[in-house]
Amino acid sequence: MKNLLFILAITLFGLSAQAQAKIEFKTETIDYGTITKGSDGLRVFEFTNTGDQDLIVSDVKSSCGCTVPQKPDGPIAPGASGEIKVKYDTKRLGPIRKTVTVYSNATESTKALKIKGIVEEYKSILEN
Repeated sequence: MKNLLFILAITLFGLSAQAQAKIEFKTETIDYGTITKGSDGLRVFEFTNTGDQDLIVSDVKSSCGCTVPQKPDGPIAPGASGEIKVKYDTKRLGPIRKTVTVYSNATESTKALKIKGIVEEYKSILEN
């Protein structure tokens, strides 16, 4: 009887240890393309929790102060979708090459996302 209870306990522990959140992004790179100075810098990374446990995004950090990410407010249930908003300061001219790092309880606990593009001065067609 003790052996049976021991095997049952080990089996249940093994099954619960396999439960895991898994984060899958629609895309891991957002390309702003060529945008004009002062235009809308807000973009969204969409993801789904494809695991079998609630996904908790504990933190989201950017590689510089010109990029402000916003993590989801609460846990994302298995099968549910969420988003990470990223706002780039489009008053800065030149190329955009930034990393947004996502920290979570997913199987891949740290995930690097990328944004890229170019910010240019506005040019009127009358200037050419």
